[in-house]
Amino acid sequence: MAEKKQSFAKSIEELEEIVHQLEQGEVPLEDAIDLYKKGMKLSQFCHDQLQNAEQQLISIMDDNGNEKPFSPTGEEGQSK
Repeated sequence: MAEKKQSFAKSIEELEEIVHQLEQGEVPLEDAIDLYKKGMKLSQFCHDQLQNAEQQLISIMDDNGNEKPFSPTGEEGQSK
């Protein structure tokens, strides 16, 4: 069965629910292990999504449509 595309927001919601369930301490050991594994997968997915977003934000396009490193001050390579 194909898995639906997971969104970052939905993954965070699921991860928060898993943490809440585990913090309650009322989950049987076998279920806790399964929840922990699922939580680790969700955590990795979210981490990867954030890294991808960061990579997209650290480069910008110049006037010719070429990517170049982002410099918030506009002073690339210049020392102050």
